[in-house]
Amino acid sequence: MYEGTFPNKRYKHTLEFLQETAPSPANILDLGVRNPFSELMEKSGYTVSNTTGEDLDFDREVLKASNADIVTAFEIFEHLLAPFNVLQEIKAKKLIATVPLKLWFSPAYRSKTDMWDRHFHEFEDWQFDWLLEKTGWQIKKRHKWTNPVKKIGLRPLLRNFTPRYYAVYAERK
Repeated sequence: MYEGTFPNKRYKHTLEFLQETAPSPANILDLGVRNPFSELMEKSGYTVSNTTGEDLDFDREVLKASNADIVTAFEIFEHLLAPFNVLQEIKAKKLIATVPLKLWFSPAYRSKTDMWDRHFHEFEDWQFDWLLEKTGWQIKKRHKWTNPVKKIGLRPLLRNFTPRYYAVYAERK
């Protein structure tokens, strides 16, 4: 899944945020296919079930059928055309989500070879907050962090100072 680019820093921040806001043990529905972070959550004492690759813009049955205590969505909502619909249909009372923040100096990410690996949204923090509030969630905690890259240039320099990821813990109102 991560050919030579394993996201150590993102995983570290995400796991710390998860453990701080929703300590294990807990039953989690993780939106997105099983991945290395699913295994990391399980090693940390969480019971994790993942979605199976269904297009959540059209097929949200897994949300209706889940009895999970918490729904996690790590780097998922930016890929959806209609995250509003998904957020409205989550039955769990707790949500922990991360999204990449829009970088004013860089275009939205788009893979030319993988149709699923594209960002329809890259949020500003206030946009994601508003989306959560409009869909019945109350934000309890937020966290942002940078994602420096080991390259030379103005954009890589700006990545040292500009937050790239945004994590939110929210509870259903």
